[in-house]
Amino acid sequence: MSLYRTRSSAQQLMLPGRRARARGAEVTATAARQQSVVWAAQRLRADLLSLMPVDVFRKVGRINVAVPTPQVLQTPSMWADGQPMTIGEWLSTSQMDLDAHGNAFGVIRQVDGLGKPALIDLVKIDTVSCTVRDNRIVSYRIGGEKTDPRFVWHERQFTIPGFPLGLSPIAHAALSIAGSAGAQKFATDWFASGAMPSAHLRNVDQAIPDPTKALMIKQHFLESTTAGEPFVSGKDWEYKPLTAKAAESGFIEQMQYTDAALTRFFGVPGDMVDVQTSTGSVTYANITQRNMQLLVMNMGGAVKRREDAISTRILPSARFAKLNRSAVLAMDPATRAELFKIQIESRQIAPSEARELEDRVPFTEEQYAEFDRLFGSRTSNPSNTPPVGQS
Repeated sequence: MSLYRTRSSAQQLMLPGRRARARGAEVTATAARQQSVVWAAQRLRADLLSLMPVDVFRKVGRINVAVPTPQVLQTPSMWADGQPMTIGEWLSTSQMDLDAHGNAFGVIRQVDGLGKPALIDLVKIDTVSCTVRDNRIVSYRIGGEKTDPRFVWHERQFTIPGFPLGLSPIAHAALSIAGSAGAQKFATDWFASGAMPSAHLRNVDQAIPDPTKALMIKQHFLESTTAGEPFVSGKDWEYKPLTAKAAESGFIEQMQYTDAALTRFFGVPGDMVDVQTSTGSVTYANITQRNMQLLVMNMGGAVKRREDAISTRILPSARFAKLNRSAVLAMDPATRAELFKIQIESRQIAPSEARELEDRVPFTEEQYAEFDRLFGSRTSNPSNTPPVGQS
């Protein structure tokens, strides 16, 4: 997803980033490696999201009480009859679009009794466009068909004030690097012409058969946007930037960013995607510490945004969703055993709870008897006789 300029007086339709062809462009070994780093960073973030089950809670006093997870958060979509799309795959697929374009879209095919989404089919971002009026999205078109915003699933990341669409990490970084003084020029130049037309402007209300009239409209549009002035039109106009992704690739190439710099754009430590840093490798005490740093410092915001989107759009107001980060916080066996030992001895959990977390059934009486033979009786007074001095 690239950056778009919006005007409150203009009625435009903004389209997420298109994949542009670059005929005759030379692909160097450095460019190819950098693109692989971008893919690796996106793949890692999507894979981690797919590992997190979605748990649903409701607040009882100060305690979060787990409640049954609705079906839409187990199989939110269907590939075909009898082929459900699991929540892990759904999260992974939509996260790839969020990291690549800043937006993820879907169509709400079914709703439940409360009017909440019950089936959400993700759609290709190339097929989606939206009409923006006064910095608000008033309608979407998916595959050329106008769709009510109430039936569109739309998640965003890296948003900026006054703009209702998200930005990709590259576009967001480019805007920040351009600085506030050059932001307008950057926004204009972002869609610079490449090997194909930079944009498509058409009226969605009526046809324009007269070539002379079409040329006049195009000239008026170019004069307005080139000068940085608002483009004024009567009916809703559909504006489709066609070279957004090419602009991102060109930005990376022009700035000659290293692989390490690209990983910083996506919030992924370089060593996680086999990128060497100037400071060398970082040593962590254990796997848990490493994964904790990744989840908190690098992916915490992305996970929280997805939890908020699911909670506000899918669940009733009294309930909220949390992505189970513990599924990613894998510990080595020794560290995990030590943690359970400390929690049991400090009376934070019971031995049966620790076994349940390890997917083990509770001890049987025969097993307790075997422990007694090996380590002594479980009680110091098995006969229940009163201690000396008491009657």
